Amino acid sequence: MDTHTLPAPTSSRPLRFDTKIAVLLRSDLEPWQRLNVTAFLVSGLGTAVPELIGEPYADADGTPYLPMFRQPVLVFEGDGALLSTAHGRALARSLPVAVFTAELFGTGNDLDNRAAVRAVPTAALDLVGLALHGPRNAVDKVLKGARMHP
Repeated sequence: MDTHTLPAPTSSRPLRFDTKIAVLLRSDLEPWQRLNVTAFLVSGLGTAVPELIGEPYADADGTPYLPMFRQPVLVFEGDGALLSTAHGRALARSLPVAVFTAELFGTGNDLDNRAAVRAVPTAALDLVGLALHGPRNAVDKVLKGARMHP
């Protein structure tokens, strides 16, 4: 087999994953904030749950590209109260969670980001986004009341 040729998919049916990767964003964010928060949040999942990362990519010319998640990332939105509720549900289920708080829009580096989160008790976090991974049914229960991002 040519080293640049990838094998054909084994099935034409879409895969159904037993787990779900989801991002929940506060619905009042500006478009640039939604994109920025989503990017930051999912980076945490990839490092905490390395099996979520697939194999590296390559194009037909053999140019290598970085690996990505092996399954889709679903993006949802809801108000601040829903984010707080979902956060509590995720913690109660011991799911891996990444958080982004409103204070992080005013910091410019990882050290200050971590200090801003550490300065606030769990129940008082001003959440603008969270990302989580876990069994499909558990993630669905955490996100109950959220709607898919438009």
